Amino acid sequence: MKHKVMGVINLIHETDELEGLTAGRCLATVPFGARYRLIDFVLSSMVNSGISKVAVFAHTKYRSLMDHLGSGKHWDLQHRQSGLFVLPPATDDIQEISRGDLYHFYQQRDYFNRSSLEYVVITRSHMVCNIDFEKVIQFHLDREADITVVCKQQQQDLFAGKARKVKLNEEGRVTAIQDHYGRMSSDISSMEMYVMRKDLLMDLVETSLAQGQDHLVRHAILSRLDKLKVYGYMYEGYLGVVNTLSSYYRNNMNLLDPDVWSELFYQPGSIFTKIKDEPPARYLVGSKVTNSLIANGCRIEGTVINSILFRGVHVQKGAIVSNSIVMQNGVIGENSFLQHSILDKDVRVEADRDIRGAASSPFLAGKRKII
Repeated sequence: MKHKVMGVINLIHETDELEGLTAGRCLATVPFGARYRLIDFVLSSMVNSGISKVAVFAHTKYRSLMDHLGSGKHWDLQHRQSGLFVLPPATDDIQEISRGDLYHFYQQRDYFNRSSLEYVVITRSHMVCNIDFEKVIQFHLDREADITVVCKQQQQDLFAGKARKVKLNEEGRVTAIQDHYGRMSSDISSMEMYVMRKDLLMDLVETSLAQGQDHLVRHAILSRLDKLKVYGYMYEGYLGVVNTLSSYYRNNMNLLDPDVWSELFYQPGSIFTKIKDEPPARYLVGSKVTNSLIANGCRIEGTVINSILFRGVHVQKGAIVSNSIVMQNGVIGENSFLQHSILDKDVRVEADRDIRGAASSPFLAGKRKII
């Protein structure tokens, strides 16, 4: 990237309604698409856009986040002068941790002050997309904007995820942003991605905190729409908002569409993740697989239809997996039937079980459960 830009993936107080899927992990590391995690999409987009310094502001349940990201080498972010920085809360005090994101930005202000980079791209982790941030930066400079908000115009419900609504005027300036998730009438949604100068961010942090306000969007941006030039950049690519259980299920199922798969994972750049060496999937005599994503290390003896199987899943003889998501090392016993279900890691379904959910309300089994 020709402009000096640093990335910030803000995990503080992300909207999380994934029930048991986030009981022991943060939203950013929820498994997605057979071998990825949600954070992989925005992190890969930053790397593909030439952003070589990225900070992840962790909040709670971040052990799996540290394990997944490691040194950042899988995203080519292990370099000493730039690289990946995971910044947990500066305190263990529960009252301090529960404060807004601006407070945590302030606690980590040295990280920003020590950098010579001029601009900051702030994102969340639950926006599943493949975006070129270089175009967003250029839009920001062309408009001479103070803040640019990445938006998506979509008549649908963003595949059941929750997103703020935004209103723009004829010039593309933001005139209103929904406070949290209310009932504003607009077909434009915020992707929770913001571009601004680093010095403006630091000024907003200190000014807002001095006024007793500690939320970036609700306080620092929303209250200054009439004072700052806030523009909306319209993103045209695929977007899935994954912060509810139904949106998680629906956006995974969308990956079975080859057009969605090719656009999301390869345009404009590839999506990277932590590499795990596994043998190829094995399809034994009598197995049948239709329109499904099967990760490495799987052993298929039964039938898999319209489903997503993560690494190491074993579908035994006579078992049928239909319209379901089975995460790493799951076992579906002989002659069992699984439909419209989500099984977390290491779940074992015994023989002759019949498990059925609904497309609008899938059945969920927590990690290491035996059914």
